[in-house]
Amino acid sequence: MATLHIQHPITDFATWAAAFSRFADARHNAGVRAQRVQRPVNDPRYVVIDLDFDTAGEAQSFQSFLTTQVWARPENSPGLAGTPESMVLESEAV
Repeated sequence: MATLHIQHPITDFATWAAAFSRFADARHNAGVRAQRVQRPVNDPRYVVIDLDFDTAGEAQSFQSFLTTQVWARPENSPGLAGTPESMVLESEAV
């Protein structure tokens, strides 16, 4: 399993959440198996998102889609208040 980990500041959660919801089909079609959206307890204007995929390749492809089609276009990313940080993570057995 691979996880696309994303974090960034937002203008307000309601605006951001509405935009996030509009891309539900894109996430499904890209192979997202599970998603988690969290916010720091001391910063309501920040989100942390984890999207789980079967493979790192799927996660990297979706990361590219977000970079070029969503975050680069203000009309696709209302609520975004800064530059997103993202990375693809793989689970390790310990």
